[in-house]
Amino acid sequence: MTVCSLAYWTLVFQFPLDWRGVLMDTDQGQGDTSAKEQYMNKIAVLGLGNFGTALARNWSQHGKPVHGWTVEQEVYDTIVESGVNSKYFAGFDLPGLKVTMGLAESVRDAGVVALALPSHVVLSVVDDVIVHLSEGQVLLDLAKGLAPGGQLVSRAIHEKLDAAGKSNAVAVMTGPTIAPELAAGVLTTALVACEDEAIASRLAGELTTPTFTISHAGDPLGIELWGAFKNVIALACGMSDGLSLVGGLGGDNLKAAIFTAGFREGCNLLDRLGAGRETALSPAGVGDLFVTATSPHGRNRRTGELLGSGQNLEEALGSTVMVSEGVRATRMFAERLETPDEAPFVTTLKACLDGELQAEQCVRQLINKNR
Repeated sequence: MTVCSLAYWTLVFQFPLDWRGVLMDTDQGQGDTSAKEQYMNKIAVLGLGNFGTALARNWSQHGKPVHGWTVEQEVYDTIVESGVNSKYFAGFDLPGLKVTMGLAESVRDAGVVALALPSHVVLSVVDDVIVHLSEGQVLLDLAKGLAPGGQLVSRAIHEKLDAAGKSNAVAVMTGPTIAPELAAGVLTTALVACEDEAIASRLAGELTTPTFTISHAGDPLGIELWGAFKNVIALACGMSDGLSLVGGLGGDNLKAAIFTAGFREGCNLLDRLGAGRETALSPAGVGDLFVTATSPHGRNRRTGELLGSGQNLEEALGSTVMVSEGVRATRMFAERLETPDEAPFVTTLKACLDGELQAEQCVRQLINKNR
C-alpha cells in the first residue's frame, strides 16, 4: 500500500467523509463539527514568492483560511504593515491572509500544507517542517522542477517522511497558472495528482474556487516531470523573443518550431522516464507548457529572452529576483541521459547555457536536430 493510500484509509476508517470531503467525528456533538471543518479547510502556504502569494490570495479571497509562511523579513514586514507583498507581488492586496515567520505556527491545524518553494530549497524546508506535521495533513508539492541530484521532489519528500516515521500523503499540483492572472481572478485550471487518486480527488474539491478549477489524476510522476520539462522548452522559446528584439531570426514562426520540437522530445523522453502519455495532453502537460512558453509573465521564457538578446547566463539570472527553474532542469535532464542523441533538444540547450553555443546557433540546431 502506498504512503498516500495508507494515510487516506487510516483517516477514512477513523472519521467518515461528509459530502464535501470534510473529515467528521460522528461520536462528537455538532459543536465539534465546525472545528473539524476548519481543520480540513485551513491551508498553510509555505513560501510567499510570486506563485505562493498568488495562490494564497486566490484561496483567501474565496473564503478559505490561509496561513502563509515566509523566511524573508522584508516580505513579512510589508504584508503585516501594508497588506501587500511589495517584493514579489506589488499591486495586489492580500485580504484575510495571515502571515508568520514561524513554521510551527503556519502548519498548526492545517489540512493542507502547500510547498510553494523553488525546487532547490524545498527539501531543506521539508526537513524543518516534518517535526511539526500531524497525522492526516497532506503535503502539496508545487515545486516545478527537480530536486538537487536530479531526483523528483515528491519522491525525495516521501523518503524524508519515511525516514522520520511519518505517513503523511504527498500530492503534486501543476498547470497553466501564471501567477498575476491567478491573483487577478482570471479563470485558471490546474491538475493535482497523488499515488492514491482518492486523495487527489478530495484535494481538487477542497482547493477549487470560482476562478481556479482543479482536476485530479493519478500520475504524480508524469505531472512532476512535465512540470520540470516545460521550463526547458520555455527557456528555448524565450530565445526566439530575444533574437527578435535584436533583429535576428526570432519571431512567432521560430517559436512555434521550437515549441513543437521541444514538445515532441518531451513526449518521448518523459514516456521513457515513466510519465503517462495522457499527461502530455493535460493542463499539466501542453497546457502548462503553452502558457509558460508564450506568456510575457513567464520567468523561464523571460530568461531565454535575455539570452537571445545577447546577455550571458549570469547576467540574465541576475536581472530578476524570480527563480528560473529551466536552467537547473535542463542540466538535470541532461545528467539523466545515457547518450546525447537520446534528447538532442536538451543537450543543445545545455550547450548554449554552458557558453558553447550562441543563441542563434542554438535555435538553428534545436529545430534542425528535431526534424
